[in-house]
Amino acid sequence: MATINLRSEIKEFLSSRRARITPEQAGLPVYGGNRRVKGLRREEAALLAGVSVDYYVRMERGSLAGTSDGVLDAVAAALHLDEAERDHLFQLARQSRTPTGPRRRPAVTVRPALQQVLAAITDAPAWICNGRYDVLATNHLARALYSPMLTDPRRPANTARFVYLEPEAAGTFFVDYDRVASDVAAKLRMEAGRNPHDEELIALVGELSTRSDLFRQRWASQDVRLHRSGRKRVHHPAVGRLDLDVESMDLPADPGLLLNVYTAPTGTTSADGLALLASWAASQEKAATEPQALS
Repeated sequence: MATINLRSEIKEFLSSRRARITPEQAGLPVYGGNRRVKGLRREEAALLAGVSVDYYVRMERGSLAGTSDGVLDAVAAALHLDEAERDHLFQLARQSRTPTGPRRRPAVTVRPALQQVLAAITDAPAWICNGRYDVLATNHLARALYSPMLTDPRRPANTARFVYLEPEAAGTFFVDYDRVASDVAAKLRMEAGRNPHDEELIALVGELSTRSDLFRQRWASQDVRLHRSGRKRVHHPAVGRLDLDVESMDLPADPGLLLNVYTAPTGTTSADGLALLASWAASQEKAATEPQALS
């Protein structure tokens, strides 16, 4: 069975976080100007976390199976981990503790009741994805908004493939393409910590790594991100620039699925653009259902 090497994940994540912190940032005295390591030394990280050097070294070599939550909290504080990084560290530890436990398979279908919820959202693009960025269900406005991505006949459509394997189209569509690319890789890394035995995720990461230099660079950074609220700026080929507020919500009854809803404040240019998008979507659907004229 394909799986992500947890020991390597832990080692690379902890060493990369340690390397970015200087002794000055950690509040440690610095003696002399020549340091052979970037960032903190292992013994300095151990001191800050309140554990022995041998214990910290074992952790950074990928052994988290016996590590308590208290020690993990101390390491997170010592390495100045943010919320997403702390969550990622704890997920890696949980996976290390239960290497032969039951595997959660991310959902690949959407319940009819959730399909009805999407259909009931008529004034905002709304769609459901999983942690691999598979687009599993959309309402009519989301299909219209993401029409450039949905031209690829492969199903389920996948945002990560669009961003990294169609960079010209994605770069035109996403105003903040560089940030979007970083976020997509970071959220896939987060999902890998939660689900290291997901064979489809492993295959996706392998495909992107093989075909995209940019993805390899972003993946190697070890950065992680949480799915959260934010701003998405896109340039739609039919209606132009849209600056949209994004709410990304976990669905507790369907673990692993996220509901994403895009809105714009009333009276803004982007709100007018969403109304225009709805009209464009209706015209596209009407054209698709009308019988072709006989020649």
